Amino acid sequence: MHDELAESKGLKILAFPCNQFMGQEPRCNEDIKAFVTKMYGVKFDVFAKINVNGDKGDPLWKYLKNKQAGSFGNLIKWNYTKFLIDKEGQPVKRYGPMVQPKNIQKDIENYL
Repeated sequence: MHDELAESKGLKILAFPCNQFMGQEPRCNEDIKAFVTKMYGVKFDVFAKINVNGDKGDPLWKYLKNKQAGSFGNLIKWNYTKFLIDKEGQPVKRYGPMVQPKNIQKDIENYL
C-alpha cells in the first residue's frame, strides 16, 4: 500500500518506544527519534518513551491490552507489539512482535 494513499484514507502510524525489554531503548526521546529517522527513514509519529507493563504502564497501553489481550493476557511480551485501531478509536486487532507490518496490510485496508 502506498504510504500517501493510505494516509489520505486516514492511516496513522504511532510509535511508542519502551525500555522495559532488556534495556533495548536506553536513549533519550530526541536520540530515539533521530536514530529511527536516519537509520530507517521513519516518517510516522514517534512519541516519548513510555512503560507498557506494570504499575507505571501508560494508560493508553493499559486500555489497548485490556481490549485486545495477547498470548500472555494483558502483558506486552516484547517490543514491536502492534495494535490496529479503527476509525472510532476501538482496538480491533493485536499483532505480536514478529508479525511484519507488510503482513497486516489487508487488515489495515479493511479498516480504511
